[in-house]
Amino acid sequence: MSLCLKNLTIHKKEGEALFTELGLEVKPGEVLSLMGPSGCGKSTLLDVIAGHLSDEFTYQGQIQLEGQELSNLPAHQRNVGILFQDDLLFPHLNIWENLAFALPNNVQGDARKQQALQALESISLLNLAESFPEQVSGGQRARINLTRMLLAKPRVVLLDEPFSKLDKTLREQFRDWVFEQLAREDIPTVMVTHDEQDIPLGSRVLTWPWVS
Repeated sequence: MSLCLKNLTIHKKEGEALFTELGLEVKPGEVLSLMGPSGCGKSTLLDVIAGHLSDEFTYQGQIQLEGQELSNLPAHQRNVGILFQDDLLFPHLNIWENLAFALPNNVQGDARKQQALQALESISLLNLAESFPEQVSGGQRARINLTRMLLAKPRVVLLDEPFSKLDKTLREQFRDWVFEQLAREDIPTVMVTHDEQDIPLGSRVLTWPWVS
């Protein structure tokens, strides 16, 4: 289930191009890292893939997942998972409810809670099921957030500097764990980062100006 971008160009509304005719392929289980200065279009590229592009920009080109064109699909139908710097857990829901919220609609009734609890057990955080986000540590929130994203069964994952707010020790541990989970799920992943240490060993990197 490869992600392919073909001849992708993003313009600001006033006409200036952020970049032109970018082409790349990200294969299942692969992490492609994008590096570049602020304002070059890294996060905007993720917005294009996810279907969240601001009205300040326009784009041309193709975005394909396993041969299916995504451009005409609304964001909620693209099955794109995103991990940001902040965990974005719902503060008014407890931890198992946050996880259950991400489950596909075909999971109904008590099965939603059971799958959420099973997911917490798999990351050794079952004891936090009834806690609220403000009551758990930053590292625990980070693991819960990734698990919630994976429960939604994404076909592509986008990482927008997800490790930047974690302290050094936690950052290393969480980073390795994230890449283990994504490799196990065999999901194509695009990561934006400013830190070379975030890049998985042996993975592909595009450094600005991007040449695919």
